[in-house]
Formats: sequence, C-alpha cells, structure tokens
Amino acid sequence: MSEEPYGQIVPGNGLTRAVIADMLMKNFERLPDVDQKLFVYGPAYLGGNAGLAGLISNSLYRRALNVTQGAITSSLPMAVVPFLTTYFLYNATVSTPLMYGDLNCPSCALMRGALVGVIGGGVYPVLLALPVNMALAARYNSAPTPEKGTVLRYWLDLSRPILNKLRAVLLLQAMFGGYLGGRHFESFTKLAQITFGSDREDPKTEMS
Repeated sequence: MSEEPYGQIVPGNGLTRAVIADMLMKNFERLPDVDQKLFVYGPAYLGGNAGLAGLISNSLYRRALNVTQGAITSSLPMAVVPFLTTYFLYNATVSTPLMYGDLNCPSCALMRGALVGVIGGGVYPVLLALPVNMALAARYNSAPTPEKGTVLRYWLDLSRPILNKLRAVLLLQAMFGGYLGGRHFESFTKLAQITFGSDREDPKTEMS
C-alpha cells in the first residue's frame, strides 16, 4: 500500500474541486470491494453506534429520574437524531473533504474521524437525552424539581455517574471513528492513484 500523501498525487493545475471529485467518482468501482463497502457503509455503522449510545443514554436518564411514561416518544428521537447527526457530520468533515482534495493529511483524517465518533456518537446523545428526560420528569413529577440557582449543579450531579458508565462507549466510538477516518484516507489514496497515476497498478491486482 502506498504511503504517498494524497495531495501529492492529485494534480491541481487547471482542475476545480468539482472536476477532481467527478474524476474520482468515475473510478470508484475500480477500488477493491472492501474499500468500496467501507466507504459506503462505514459512516452508517458509526451513526448506528451513535443511535445505540442515544438509546443507552436515554435509558440511564429515565432510570435516574424515575421516568416510566413516554418510552417510545423519547426513545425514537434518541436513536434517529444521533444517527443522522453523526452520519452527516462524518461525511461533511471526512468523506467530502477527501473527495474534493481538501484533506491531505492521514493523521488529520484519523483525528477528525475520532472526534466525530466521540462528539456525534457519544457526547451529543448524552446532551440530547438530558433535556428530553428532564422535561418528562417535570411533566410527570417523577423527580424533585431543582430550586432556582441550583439547576446547573443538579444537571451536573445527575450526569456525572451516567458519563462514567458511558466511558467505554466514548472510547469505542473514538477508536472506531479514528479507524474509519484512517481507512478512508487509505481508500482515497488508492482511488487517486488509479485516477491520476496512469503508471500505477490497479490496487485490485496489488493484493496478494
């Protein structure tokens, strides 16, 4: 596998970002099958993990606040919204910049993927679950209402043990997001070699 930086094998003279992306996409099917599938389905898997983190966060807050009503109405958005947010955030910060030649650093792609995994797939579901379940707790009087001036402290005390329980989820999301970003950079390096390196071999024939 070549370690040549992506930006060094994509010619920029006279080519717009849109033209570069179009040329890359025309050769996408020449990538090895594993690279194609990882590119297409990888962000969805990361988003699916975020949806699962949202359901776990929702369940933990419901228990902490003794909320028994509105299980479906609170669980559905907690699964769908983190999924969509993580999926589109990953594509906006990793996949699209790679396709347009704007992301030329392998460590940057890895770090972006890891941050998307942590923020979109870990922190965001927790922040989303808190107000949803606080509103349900206030509506059904399942937990004492914090006094004025102590709301922030109440939220922090309530969230601290939940965040501790979700440490493993945050770590896994960071690892998977980073892995995905790194692999996508490698895939697009291969794609750029196919598209702009006419003297290079097709990656499908390089694997032994």
